Amino acid sequence: MTENDKLTEERIFEAATDVFVDKGMDGARMQDIASYAGINKALLHYYFRTKDQLFNAVFEMIARKILKKFAPVFDENLTIEAKIRFFFREHIAFLQENPKLPGFILNEINRNPARIKKLLKNIHFEKLWEKLYEQHKAELDNYNITEDTMPQLMVSIAAISVFPFAAKGLIEGILEKVGLDFNKFIEERKEFAAAFVIKAIKK
Repeated sequence: MTENDKLTEERIFEAATDVFVDKGMDGARMQDIASYAGINKALLHYYFRTKDQLFNAVFEMIARKILKKFAPVFDENLTIEAKIRFFFREHIAFLQENPKLPGFILNEINRNPARIKKLLKNIHFEKLWEKLYEQHKAELDNYNITEDTMPQLMVSIAAISVFPFAAKGLIEGILEKVGLDFNKFIEERKEFAAAFVIKAIKK
């Protein structure tokens, strides 16, 4: 692949990500993506023959980008508490920068769960819980968290982080009625959520 090919592909990925996240798989059109990328539709089809193929590539890219950003979670030198604090701080900051991403992912999971399961399998997403449990087995045993209940913990942590963004319209409206600012609430949540989970698992 030439340098020009790489640059063109990067522009396509950026454009496709914006269009897919904004309109979803069903609402996105290849012409929209080509226009966003500043290329013609024929050239877009040269790189990605179908919308399905492009969507799969974009979804995998987003998943890999997220995994790369949170790689320190798998640092064996960090305690489970330090990892929980790191996750909430960085994950919420990431969602602040990409507020439409939770809605996009949840919509696609509901629209075509088989496709999403297949894509996640391609990046071995299911092995993350196993790796974390292996790293902190003794520590987690003290908190009565077993290999079987590890998924419960991980899903709960993810849900606590994602829900305010997935339901932003509702939560923002509720906060306004009691005189609270959503952005301030989210900033405070980075520490509050971590402390809440750590206290819960220590009981």
